[in-house]
Amino acid sequence: MKLGFDNDKYLKIQSQHIKERISRFGDKLYMEFGGKLFDDYHASRVLPGFQPDSKLKMLMQLRDFAEIIIVISADDIEKNKIRGDIGITYDKDVLRLREEFLKRGLCVSSVVVTHYSGQKAADIFINRLNRMNIKTYCHYKIDGYPTNVSLICSDEGFGKDDYVETEKPLVVVTAPGPGSGKMAVCLSQLYQEFKRGVKAGYAKFETFPIWNLPLKHPVNMAYEAATADLNDVNMIDPFHLDAYGKITVNYNRDIEIFPVLNAIFEGIYGENPYKSPTDMGVNMVGNCIIDDEVCCQASKQEIIRRYYSSLNSLVDGKASENEVDKISLLMRQAKCSSEDRKVVKAAKDRFERTQLPAAAIELEDGTIITSKTTTLLGPSAALILNAIKYIAGIDHSVKLIPAEMIEPIQNMKVNCLHGNNPRLHTDEVLVALAMLSSTDENCKKALDQLPKLKGCQVHSTVMLSEIDRKIFKKLGVDLTCDPIKK
Repeated sequence: MKLGFDNDKYLKIQSQHIKERISRFGDKLYMEFGGKLFDDYHASRVLPGFQPDSKLKMLMQLRDFAEIIIVISADDIEKNKIRGDIGITYDKDVLRLREEFLKRGLCVSSVVVTHYSGQKAADIFINRLNRMNIKTYCHYKIDGYPTNVSLICSDEGFGKDDYVETEKPLVVVTAPGPGSGKMAVCLSQLYQEFKRGVKAGYAKFETFPIWNLPLKHPVNMAYEAATADLNDVNMIDPFHLDAYGKITVNYNRDIEIFPVLNAIFEGIYGENPYKSPTDMGVNMVGNCIIDDEVCCQASKQEIIRRYYSSLNSLVDGKASENEVDKISLLMRQAKCSSEDRKVVKAAKDRFERTQLPAAAIELEDGTIITSKTTTLLGPSAALILNAIKYIAGIDHSVKLIPAEMIEPIQNMKVNCLHGNNPRLHTDEVLVALAMLSSTDENCKKALDQLPKLKGCQVHSTVMLSEIDRKIFKKLGVDLTCDPIKK
């Protein structure tokens, strides 16, 4: 893979820039972290060279004077809201995030439950946190938030919130997903700190959109595609343009909320230290792009992947036609189409020849391998076997898993477990391959190639089962599917 991003440079200058921002405020800085602190695969796809845990590594360089607050909305707990990328509820992800941070030696001081109004599910979660001796605080809904500034900046607004006790100069505020109330927690703490004689500051860390790239740069358009369900729109920051005469890019929610933030800052301190939403940010990602063309092409591929994902979600009833139309428009603006994704054409060509569901994978060296549905295997299971045989140098005619071993598994699935699909899923094929690898050298050689599938591209002419999708995700494979159910 060609690199378009200097990760080492990023780790160095990003942590230094945050230190400079802390020193600007003196006592304490509350920093709202947007996006994912780790497992940021979107960033690693559109900025080849960016490591999925780069932001976490950067934060670890600051761990001696940083602590983390994890925020979750009581409404999201009540709704059992799920993180789409890893398939777990937000409340479970709070505990997962906490454990991951602690493993890396980072201080997680507390959990804040926002939008709290006595929701039963939230009470159950709070009690669970208390039993685990995790400090937990509640922040409450404020009538007229965020526009009723006089109420917000009063003892009946932010003053009603629990004061979150912190010790370190940098307080990172993060959450399982968007809409959790991170910004409100930061602002509430500013109000509470000011009442206690501490002049705390606020900063925002958002990887995307990249403020010093053009508005219609493919990297920024890929961000719009990734957040199409949130109706985020990249915009020129008019406040920054007015204050400095410079064009920078931000997104609509930050621009729309800035006049309110400005009023809140003035309500707390009498003045706003920032003249624009861009001023609030500390993101240095744009300064670490070393090959713009590589990042442009990678971003166009991401837009195409997002397009297929939205089509699949539409079929499943999880997306709207507006979301699909928005990403389709972004594809046209980026001057790309599904035909630019090589595996799409390869899979469809195989389908045309066989009239059977088919799949294709593009390997690291550019080789494209295809497969089709058989009586024994689905297209994804067959594709993985074909791919690892090719990488291992095993002739395509060699059958790694004999039919007499597959047939009993099929009988069990249909006759004992009452399944409708007798064909083996990818996980079942890999388990069978692992069992055979202890006695069959070819199976062992093929199994050893699985890590080499990481970063490969796959397309299927039918929507795959949840099991198959999860296996590809665990292998680090970028999957797209035609919006057709088997």
